[in-house]
This record gives sequence, C-alpha cells and structure tokens, in this order.
Amino acid sequence: MPIALSILDQSSVVTGRGPDDAIRETLALARMADQWGYHRYWLAEHHNSSAHAGSAPEILISAIAATTRRIRVGSAGVMLPHYAALKVAEQFRVLEAIAPGRIDLGLGRAPGSDGRTAYALNPNAGTAADQFPQQIRDLQGWLGDGLPVDHPFRAVTASPAVPTKPELWILGSSDYGAQVAAFFGLPYCYAYFITDGAGSEQAMELYHQGYRPSAANPTPNGALAVFALTAATEAEAHRLFSSRALARLWRDQGRFLPLPSPEEADAYAYSTAERAHVQRLRDRALIGTPAQVRAGIEALAAAHGASEVAILSPCHSAAARAESYRLLAAEFALEAPARLVA
Repeated sequence: MPIALSILDQSSVVTGRGPDDAIRETLALARMADQWGYHRYWLAEHHNSSAHAGSAPEILISAIAATTRRIRVGSAGVMLPHYAALKVAEQFRVLEAIAPGRIDLGLGRAPGSDGRTAYALNPNAGTAADQFPQQIRDLQGWLGDGLPVDHPFRAVTASPAVPTKPELWILGSSDYGAQVAAFFGLPYCYAYFITDGAGSEQAMELYHQGYRPSAANPTPNGALAVFALTAATEAEAHRLFSSRALARLWRDQGRFLPLPSPEEADAYAYSTAERAHVQRLRDRALIGTPAQVRAGIEALAAAHGASEVAILSPCHSAAARAESYRLLAAEFALEAPARLVA
C-alpha cells in the first residue's frame, strides 16, 4: 500500500529574515503543497523561541485552510496542558466551519518551550501535564462524543455546533504518547526527527500491541514525522543540510537560534567534538537525491509499520525548501485533483 506523504512545518526562523517572513513562507508553501498532492499540512507549536515562529498553530491552520482547497490542515501539535479543553474544542469547531472535513487536531503533552514559559502560559503547569488523559476525554466529549453523565460541565456546549469534527491525533516522542493513543483508540504520530529514531520502534510496537479499537478508528493508524531534505544532486542536498546540522548542534547544546545559511555553517569554527556530533547527525539523516530519500522514507515506514510519513525540511532558502518538497512529490508520484493543477 502506498505511503501517504505529508508536511510538518515549524515556521523556522532563518538568519537575515524575520519571524514574520517565516510565517509568510509557511503560508506560501502550504498553497504549493496543496497543488503537489501532499496529504496533510501540519503546523507545530513553539513558544519563547528565536528558532521557530509557529506559536499559534490554530491561527495558521485558519489561514491555510481558507486559502487551500484539498489538503488536510492541522496541528502537530496543540500542546494541550497549556490550555482549557473547551477552548481548544471551540477553536477547532470554528476551523471545521472554515474547511469542513479537512481539519486535524494533533495533541501533544510536552511544553514546546522552557519551564518558565510553560508557567507563563498556564500557572498550573506543574501539574497540568498529569491531566493530559482527562483533557483528551473532555476534548472528545466537546467535539461530539459527549461528556460523562457525572461530568461537572456536562451542560456546557462547545460552540459553534457544526456537522463535522476534526480528526484527532496523538503526537509524541516517547512510550507515553504511544500508550495514550492506544488507550483512546486514536491515530499516533511518532516524532522521529526529535529523537533521531531512539525509542521509535518500541513506541510504535507498544501502540500497535496495546491498541483498543474505537468507533472512529477500528484499527491502529501509525505515522512518523521525520527530517528529510533533497535536491537535484546529492552534493547540493548535503550543502543545504549543513544549515540543519549546525542548528541541531546548537539545539543539543541548549541554544535555540535562527537557522544559519550554508555559508555561515561552512564558516563556523567547529571543535573536534562538534564535528563528530555533526557527522553522526549526517550519517542518520535522510538527505540526498529524491530516489535516495524516498528509499530511506520507505525503509523507515516499513520498519515501524507506519502508513504515513510527515516530512520536516527546514532550509535557509525558502526556494530550496519548496524545491525539496516538489521533488519528493514527483518522486512519490503524488497527484492532486486535475482541477487544482489547471
């Protein structure tokens, strides 16, 4: 069965351009992805970051859903412990009114920020993550499944009342998210790009083995979110990757900075240990020609029993990032309805 191919976008900030440029580049890329045949376009949530501009995925979803015609649009994800489940339910009911049947609500438990920022978002951050399963249950109730009869807010209705509801997903990079998704009978996406695959196969096995069928999802639906980057030549793909490698090195050092250019990465004074770290990143990365990257994606999907792969391709050049996605769409022979191509 063919792999469904989707896009994950963090609205990465790059040197020489501002966060506002990153947001506009996200909007432009989403319109192209709609034309190229990608299945979904997912927006990440990060706060207090110089590296990523995507702090409000629900707003970006609205803008993209209103300016595309076919592609599913959603969050990857809304960091639920920051918010009240009722408010999230109402936001995504509004999104369903904008693009009926095309909205995804991916949920995460991690803060997507530092601890101080988590408390600024929610003064109860110290215990909020422990309520994640209960929040999922409440969210399902307010999206149409109904709250338990003894729920204190059973009489509260999430507005607006619309005929469709978003597709719920659980996102994670540990066993916890896999087990939560299995318990609620929800689709699950493992953030492979965060861990470079560490623990990924175990998490997906736990998800499939512990899956409890639900009315909306009688069988498990596992996906991977991976970093991948391609170009016309292998050499060009590796040159473009140097930006990502340096930014990832900084992230691993606790520095969340704008994505540097390949020229800046080439001029960076790497220590011996840093060069070794970058080489390990390069050895594990899905980079190269479209055929090479496709082979890597298919191998990962097969090893994890994943039916879908969401691709993250931060790149200093907006044109090079778009070209990477276009080349992969062609390599996988993705097809959009003819009416969108005209």
